[in-house]
Amino acid sequence: MLNRFMLIVVFVPLAIILIALAVANRELVAFTLDPFNPGNPKLTLTLPLFIFLFLALAIGMIVGSLATWVKQGRYRKLARQRGVEAENLRQAVSRAPSAPQGSVQGSVQGSTQGSALPKPTN
Repeated sequence: MLNRFMLIVVFVPLAIILIALAVANRELVAFTLDPFNPGNPKLTLTLPLFIFLFLALAIGMIVGSLATWVKQGRYRKLARQRGVEAENLRQAVSRAPSAPQGSVQGSVQGSTQGSALPKPTN
């Protein structure tokens, strides 16, 4: 249901806008990479304007995504470290011998006598 909603509310109007932009900007424009000799045909690309607009949009999205990915690297590293630590703790708990029945009964009785947490033992 959410996918259909996203399609109708976001992507259909976006597609209409992009198609209108492409139709309105069909004229050929020259894009040159040589600032000292703009008439150099080897470094000049002539395409419709909307292609250059879409390329600029795509390049901006890629650069922004990469910048975000690099910026969030420390959080991914921290998540990996904590995942390894959690897995090590899980393995340690599964290897630990189970507690005797008497200590479980004592902790249950201690917790029902008004103390929410068991008292630490040294």
